[in-house]
Amino acid sequence: MREFPFIGRQNELKSLRDLTQKRAASLVVVKGRRRIGKSRLIAEFAKKYRFLSFSGLALTDSTTIISQKEEFARQLSKNLGFSELKTNDWSDLFSLLARETKQGKTVILFDEISWMGSKDPDFLGKLKNAWDLEFKQNAELILILCGSVSYWIDENILKSTGFMGRLSLVLDVRELSVSECSQLFTEIGFRGSAYEKFKLLAVTGGIPRYLEEIKPDRLADENIKDLCFTRSGILFREFNDIFLDIFSRRSELYKSIVEVLVNGDKEFSEIVEAINIKKSGYLSQHLSDLITSGFVKRDFTWNIKSHVESKLSHYRLSDNYLRFYLKYIEKNKTKIEGDHFTNKSLATLPSLDSIMGLQFENLVLNNRSFIWKNLNLHPEDIITDNPYFQRPQLRKKGCQINYLIQTKTNVLYACEIKFSKQAIRSDIIDEMKQKLEAFYLPKGFSILPVLIHVNGVNEKIEDQQFFSHIVNFSDLFL
Repeated sequence: MREFPFIGRQNELKSLRDLTQKRAASLVVVKGRRRIGKSRLIAEFAKKYRFLSFSGLALTDSTTIISQKEEFARQLSKNLGFSELKTNDWSDLFSLLARETKQGKTVILFDEISWMGSKDPDFLGKLKNAWDLEFKQNAELILILCGSVSYWIDENILKSTGFMGRLSLVLDVRELSVSECSQLFTEIGFRGSAYEKFKLLAVTGGIPRYLEEIKPDRLADENIKDLCFTRSGILFREFNDIFLDIFSRRSELYKSIVEVLVNGDKEFSEIVEAINIKKSGYLSQHLSDLITSGFVKRDFTWNIKSHVESKLSHYRLSDNYLRFYLKYIEKNKTKIEGDHFTNKSLATLPSLDSIMGLQFENLVLNNRSFIWKNLNLHPEDIITDNPYFQRPQLRKKGCQINYLIQTKTNVLYACEIKFSKQAIRSDIIDEMKQKLEAFYLPKGFSILPVLIHVNGVNEKIEDQQFFSHIVNFSDLFL
């Protein structure tokens, strides 16, 4: 069977390849959401080198420190062509691996590093000693520590004094961009319209593993039904694997938080009130874990005049699959298990379009450089950019702008992000006028309205010339 195409990741590959120009060994951390393509990225990089890959055992109630060591020893024997190893000491296992890789261009991957070491208080200390005393003696060796539990990696490796000054590179692997997804759609032969492609991305995001499951000869709705609304569908089963598994027994509070964010962003106080939790510090840590894990974003607003970031912020569910699962799949779980949707269309689901705007907004915010290009802006022109909100005060109304860009020339671009099956209607102009009237604009600043869409606009919108720019996001698929 032909290998699924490897698309994008050029910056990450360059960063890894640059390490080979050094005259010293490199210790690397690669982290990111499960299914994001971390292992594939590393394997792609390592094609020209001797590559030894090891993976921790998935954590279950029966997984022990001993079983992790035994599994590592089994993989070590297989990789090196040895007979079964008897040792169960990490120091011995690392020493043997270092001895067998002491010369030549070699890439070693410790995948799912948190599974290997989270239950063993000695694991990271012995790994650090092995790096200092043995692995780094090979100047051409690259040791990569990789995992999906990003908050564990942050706390135990990136913030650890034991690894301070030892890491050559930290990569945080993120979703594929929309243009990269477009290239992937072309590679696999999916010929649907831009609307069809965006509908798929509204469910999957730019997650490579999910995109692998798309059947190119079927429409978006048929693919979504197969993936999400059948018992065998990967996205029907996926939530437990990527969410409950990462957060283990603490998952219920994490799940409560993301459920609050399903229908839109929220301030911290609104989340506290919604889940009725009194320990705000406890909640803050859980929110931080969700952000580190790539499921939630914290969008800070700012003072236009001083450019200073405000303490005010909104938390946004930035993972498209999680929102779709909690909004539609979980609520229909019993029906899916009973094959209720086998011979039905997705039209039987209520208000499918109600979250499409939020999903589209995530895609836009994850692909900001495309907006900048359409506005003839360069990164160095921009002071700050983010979703923006203004609380109501005595002399000011409240307002919220999907995406606001502030430039060095005191020009603000107020971007309205709109997803629709049909062409955007002209009443969007009145909606935008109301927002701009409520927006507090300091003296010496100007603001330009921008419309971002995917499926066309009514000709009246172009005729009135209210918007300074109208950005067709579907151009990314050209």
